Amino acid sequence: MVSALLSYPLSWLRSKHQLALEVLALRHQIIVLQRQTHKPKLRPGDRFFWIMVKRCWPGWRTALMILQPETVIGWQRAGFRIFWRWKSRRRSRRPGKGPELIDLIGRMWAVNPTWGSPCIRDELAELGLQASTATIRKYRPKSRRRPSQSWRTFLQNHAGAIAAIDFFLVPTVTFRLLYVLVVMAIHDSQRVRR
Repeated sequence: MVSALLSYPLSWLRSKHQLALEVLALRHQIIVLQRQTHKPKLRPGDRFFWIMVKRCWPGWRTALMILQPETVIGWQRAGFRIFWRWKSRRRSRRPGKGPELIDLIGRMWAVNPTWGSPCIRDELAELGLQASTATIRKYRPKSRRRPSQSWRTFLQNHAGAIAAIDFFLVPTVTFRLLYVLVVMAIHDSQRVRR
């Protein structure tokens, strides 16, 4: 096989490049057949050889005698799968959080059910503990529905800041239009601001 591979660069000097590749492919198959008496068994080097021949020679299918073309294509696809599985492997895992931190996240969530993950993260940072919002979401207790304020509580808490705004036109006797903007604090004193 080594002599066949070394004779290939010399075939570039000849004008019959396609013929030299075909001879090389046929010689390789003869070498494989001579190794086995019954069914020929291909080694990984043989598979690599045929994948390389497929890449550099468009007429590689015509020289196949002991293999099907789909077999060579399957080897190439399997090589791509192995490569991409290796490329996308997990390089290192994040260190796990201690049980004390997990318990603290659960207690903070139970005591303050309206807090979100960023609030808990900031409170933990004030205590000198580091945890991302993704970590807090992972370890907080799962609940079906997060309790929130009712509208009555919301209105009571923000009564001084809520205002009603209205804009309208007033036609006069002389057919002029007056533009009126009314801003009124609703729950605080119900008086017109401007």
